[in-house]
Amino acid sequence: MIRTLRAAALALPLAIPLALATTALVHAHGDGAPSAIDTTGLEPLGENDRDKNPYVGNAKAVEIGASGYNKNCARCHGIDAKSGGMAPDLRELDKTEASDIYFLTRVRGGAQRDGRYRMPPFADILSQEAIWAIRTYIESEADKDPAIAAKIN
Repeated sequence: MIRTLRAAALALPLAIPLALATTALVHAHGDGAPSAIDTTGLEPLGENDRDKNPYVGNAKAVEIGASGYNKNCARCHGIDAKSGGMAPDLRELDKTEASDIYFLTRVRGGAQRDGRYRMPPFADILSQEAIWAIRTYIESEADKDPAIAAKIN
């Protein structure tokens, strides 16, 4: 009994940092519930959908998009937009108008297979500004990887 208590007392200092680190990682992937994004500071885009990302190269959009991505996308598409295999690596989307339209449409409508959502629809959660900010963030992450940047540019 004494040995068990002594072992537990010795393990406790290691267990606390591990528990805190695990909690931080879980929160880094979002809380699991899709959430709206504050797009204050971005040019409002109005009611009509844009066919092309209007925020390309916009530092404020990258900042807002990073927050939105981490809250809504990272748990499936990976931290820093680097897929861990559960969902596609979004950094590999071409930087074309067709890819922009696909991105907007897919985020809004989600993805279904066999009658089940593999990705939830965000049409009622994310504004057009938020979706384009996330796209801008993903493109900025793609530019950081020379192999991906060469493939999509």
